Amino acid sequence: MLDDSVHVCAADGPLLRDDRDALDLIGEAWGHGATWVAVPVERLHEDFFSLRTGVAGEIAQKFVNYRLGLAVVGDISRFTETGSALSAWVRESNRGNHLWFVRDLDELAARRA
Repeated sequence: MLDDSVHVCAADGPLLRDDRDALDLIGEAWGHGATWVAVPVERLHEDFFSLRTGVAGEIAQKFVNYRLGLAVVGDISRFTETGSALSAWVRESNRGNHLWFVRDLDELAARRA
């Protein structure tokens, strides 16, 4: 079970496309007193999963700068199957403390416990 320190975004909200969208979400999370933000895969623009665009790095860096954790929630296999760079980045991110890729909110709760 997640506590109030995790701001869970609805799956049907606006897409996160760039660092400005990330800042909006960070402000929203701060308004709720959150230390982590759980973003469903459906809320991320496809450019996020194409590392060459730089979108994922920009968004992740904003969360790090504002000392908020970011959890990407859902199945990303359709993106990781096509490229080893993304798969490697996901593995590396999941070893850290700022950006995690999790299957569902239960996995996020377990990692935070």
